[in-house]
Amino acid sequence: MIKSGERAPEFTLPDDASKDRSLTELLSIGPIVLYFYPADFTPGCTRQACALRDLHSELEASRLRVVGISPQSPESHAKFKAKYQLPYVLLSDEQKTVIKMYGVNGPLGMGVRRATYLIDESRRVRDAVLADFMVGRHSDFVRKAIMLRATSSQ
Repeated sequence: MIKSGERAPEFTLPDDASKDRSLTELLSIGPIVLYFYPADFTPGCTRQACALRDLHSELEASRLRVVGISPQSPESHAKFKAKYQLPYVLLSDEQKTVIKMYGVNGPLGMGVRRATYLIDESRRVRDAVLADFMVGRHSDFVRKAIMLRATSSQ
């Protein structure tokens, strides 16, 4: 897993509309919360995605955006977004190239570890959390990022 202070590796992946999106492009508007999750429509991943959806207005107010990455297809992501009204970008890493670059490939190459990064405009990882089964830790991480952004912009 990439550590705080390290530079986030550049990547380009298709989004839920099959449009290629690069990390540089995603960061051009401001910092992002980049989260990796195992699969669309699974109970834990759905809970995590919906928790981030529910924090969306607070994220926007603090000028943070969310980007999710998992190995499902753009079509699966589009259905997942539509069903749960997710207001953020989901990227498809079917070959798990970026998942491996960020060190969140599952044990023995199976699955994807649940990880969340706060990445600033210069591609620096400001903070990160890895918690495979504790979805709440990711929501807490995002709330902390919102709070830190709010206090740093005053």
